Amino acid sequence: MNYLVAVLSNRIQAEAAYLDLEKVGITSSILGRGYKSADEFGLIDPKEQAKKQAQLMSFWLVPFGFFAGFTFSFITGLNTFAWAGEIGNHVVGGLLGAGSGAMGSVFVGGGVGLVAGGGDALPYRNRLDAGKYIIVVKGSETLTRQATRILRQFDPENIQGYAETN
Repeated sequence: MNYLVAVLSNRIQAEAAYLDLEKVGITSSILGRGYKSADEFGLIDPKEQAKKQAQLMSFWLVPFGFFAGFTFSFITGLNTFAWAGEIGNHVVGGLLGAGSGAMGSVFVGGGVGLVAGGGDALPYRNRLDAGKYIIVVKGSETLTRQATRILRQFDPENIQGYAETN
């Protein structure tokens, strides 16, 4: 399955392009104010993906950090927190390890999600936020080539084709 994404500067252009595509039997979707939103269409929000990734990583990093901190304190026999006593010292070491695991999940899980999770979705979301309209055509390579010829008549700001990979 192939996708063709064209960014048009205003609603009138988007509607005219949609109608021209419809005249030749090409089904398309309009994204923008008054039409589908990025979320309704399924464009991935990189911030949401980063949050999910951080939560997933914290699920195993926080307990692992607690265990590692507790074990390190136990093995080394350090008396870092004299006020806590022997067992309390190990528990505080475990809590510090759990805190380190939580920080790691935020920085690694969230950071990677923000950098790599968005792909081209973020620039398209930004254009929608700026009041632009996006036309998306989904179909075979022949269909998207035909749609490209039609959409080029409207002088889009950007036109990009994508091939779905499995």
